[in-house]
Formats: sequence, C-alpha cells, structure tokens
Amino acid sequence: MTHIDRSIQPTPGAAPIINLGTPVTHTLPNGLTLLIVENHKLPQVGIRLSLDECPELEKEKKGISDLISLMAGNGSTSISKDDFNEEIDYLAATLSIASNSVYAEVLSKYFPRVLALIADAALHPNFTGEDMEKEKARIIQSIRANESNAEVIMKRVQQTLRYSTAHPYGEYITEAHIAALTLDDVTNYYRKRFVPNNAYLVVTGDVNPEEVITLVNEHFADWQPFSEEAPALYIPENVNETQINFIDLPSAVQSEIRVTNLIDLKMSHPDYFPLLVANSILGGDFGSYINMNLREEHGYTYGAFSTFKTDKWTKGNFSIKTKVGNAVTAPAIREILKEVKRIQTSVVSEEKLAQAKAQYLGQFVLATERPQTIANYAINIKVRNLPEDFYKNYIANINAVTKEDVQRVANSYFLLENFRIIIVGKGSEIARELENISFDGKKISVKYFDKYGEAI
Repeated sequence: MTHIDRSIQPTPGAAPIINLGTPVTHTLPNGLTLLIVENHKLPQVGIRLSLDECPELEKEKKGISDLISLMAGNGSTSISKDDFNEEIDYLAATLSIASNSVYAEVLSKYFPRVLALIADAALHPNFTGEDMEKEKARIIQSIRANESNAEVIMKRVQQTLRYSTAHPYGEYITEAHIAALTLDDVTNYYRKRFVPNNAYLVVTGDVNPEEVITLVNEHFADWQPFSEEAPALYIPENVNETQINFIDLPSAVQSEIRVTNLIDLKMSHPDYFPLLVANSILGGDFGSYINMNLREEHGYTYGAFSTFKTDKWTKGNFSIKTKVGNAVTAPAIREILKEVKRIQTSVVSEEKLAQAKAQYLGQFVLATERPQTIANYAINIKVRNLPEDFYKNYIANINAVTKEDVQRVANSYFLLENFRIIIVGKGSEIARELENISFDGKKISVKYFDKYGEAI
C-alpha cells in the first residue's frame, strides 16, 4: 500500500477551463445584436433581451422607469393581459419584463411561440391609464409604508451621499414625482429608451442558430431605432477624509451601517480578479474577517458582509454592510475599520487565500449551470469590452491571485482614509458615542443628514 504523507498539502492540478460556448452573432439592420449559444443538454431555451443604455437623470420624472417595470408584461395592443398571461402559463414558460430588460425560460418546443409573444409585448406594450393609476397607487403606498424603515432609508441615502442627486444613481423617488406622472410620460419614455440600437438579445439552449436568426428577423425587424445625444454624467468623488454620516431615526431599534467608497475599476482591468479574492477574504463570505469578528467573536450582529460593484458608465463602489444593536454601534464601527486595516497591513495566510479561492470558484462553477448566467456572461463580454475568453479563463485568473495581490488591491480600493460611514439609527442612544469615535489615534468627524441625504 502506498504511504501518503498527510502533513504535506497536495499539489493543485491545472485550473479547469469552463467552456461556455462561443455565441453565434447576428446584427439586424435596426441595430439589435443577437447572440446565440447552443446547449443541447436539456430541451429548454433561455431568452434574455437587455438594453445597454447610459443612465440619465429622470429629474421631475423620477420613478418613470419603476412605473414602466410594473406596467410591462401586461399583454400587447393585440392580446389582452389575461389572454397573454394565460398562454404564458399554458406554455409553462417563466417570463419577466421590465423597463429595460426581458427574461424568459421555456421548453425548446415552445420557443418560437414564446419569442413571438415577447416581441409583441415588448414592441407593442399594452399601457393603459387604468393600469398606470393602479401601479402609481402601489408605489405611493410603498413609499408611505417605508417612511420609517431604516433599511429603505439607508438604501436611498447611501446612493444620494455616494453619487449626489446630480447623478442618476443618486436620484430618489418621492410621492410627488409619482403622482405627477402621466400616460404620455410612460409612452414617450418607453419609445425613446426601449430601442434596438443599444439592445442585445441572447438565446441560449436547445436551438438551431439558423432558425433563431429567421425567427428574430421575423419578429423584431420592425422595431424602430431612436437615438439622441445623452448629457455627460456628473463625476462623483470620494470624501477627502473618513467621516460618519448620521441619519437620526427615533424609532430605530438597531443601527443600519454602511462603510463605503467609490472605486474607479472596470471588469477588464487586471485588478478585477485580485479584488474579487480580497473582497471575499475581507467580507464576501461567511468565514470572512468582518463576519468572524462582528458575529462570531463579538456577537454584535447576525451577519456582516462586503461587496463591490463595477460600472461601465461611471464609478463603481465598495461597501461593507451590517446592522447592530444601538449599544454596540460605535464598537462595531471600530472593529470594521480594524479588519480593513488588517487586510491592508498583514499578508493573508496561504490557508485563507486557498479558502477564498475555493469558495468563489465553487460559486462560479455552479452559476454556469444556469441558462440566465450564460446569457449574462455573453452580454457582459459585448457591453463591458471584455476579452472573448474572459469567462473561459475565469478560474485560472482567480487561481493566479497571490497574497501580495490581495494586499495591494486592498490598499487601492478599500479606502480607509476616505470612507463614508453611513449610519441610520436612534440618535438619542448613539449620537454621543459616535461623536467620540477615534481610529488610529484620530477622531472621526460626524456630519448629520435627513432621511433624503440633505445636510442638516
């Protein structure tokens, strides 16, 4: 019997290559780009229509895209909502239509009919005044119901403080915005924004590419393009020094905490994969530094996590998220900052690095089994200007990340000196402690804002 020395870590094998399939590409005269990825493992088809549109300020029309998302998918000008939904159910299809996207899954034998229904509903939506008023009422009711919801308030002010209301990502919906919207607003916005010249249609699964091209030309050829010059986006900036942004919510029983900064990073940048691993170690997984500290060591919270997002059009962001009891708000902030400093100043262990890679790669491999994931990847390669082999080499690129890479990107993108520490909580119980928070011997300033991100 061969003796195995279990004290020696096995040498890892070569990184597997995930073959997601090379899309067949076809562009219609109106600008619609069709991507077809064959996969005949199962008799099913995924359909994803996505718009690659630059965000624009909605200003006094803020909420129009949210309203359209609720009104979309209610049949077309040629088929009623009830008949449309009944046929979708009969065909055992899953369908979701929003203001800037459509997704469906269906058995391959029903694909031609479902594609026809999608085209009809998307190109000739059944927008009615009655439906509009009903959906406006729902949005307004939601706004009122969440007036004192700490998590909803945090979601709004975090975007407003990070990007400002001069940027589309920093705008927020009010009851007055929704009440003022008209059916003309809906139809005009849809006509100008839901257009083929910036659209991608991805069909994945058990299909014949030639048949798909024929069907798409048949159903989408009359889709009319529209273009107009978009105004330049406001360029948001990080704060000059780390600060606490506090929003007082007297009814709060816990403090919502976000520690965040903007990042200037695209998916095509070499730092993207090291940052995936660094984020996983800091706060991306259950066993991360932040979660083990706040949850397991101190018992401050049920969970604390970090994420980062890249963006094609503007700056992305990094954020740490948790909620804690009022009494431990200040200590939790100090511990979060301590863990950020730890990943910046101490090289991660080989074990921690290996765990982070294994966790992330497992999630990636599982995700590739879903048709919707394949569609998203195909679109990303086109709209994010990624190499054609970006996802094929994904695992190899993750495995290539070193301990030194992790420390380097942690210092470049987790901006310990430029954090916004946003807190929504009960001022009468936590404000005094927040005013006395110091880190590394330096007091952190506190600035006060209302529930809409306006300085007080």
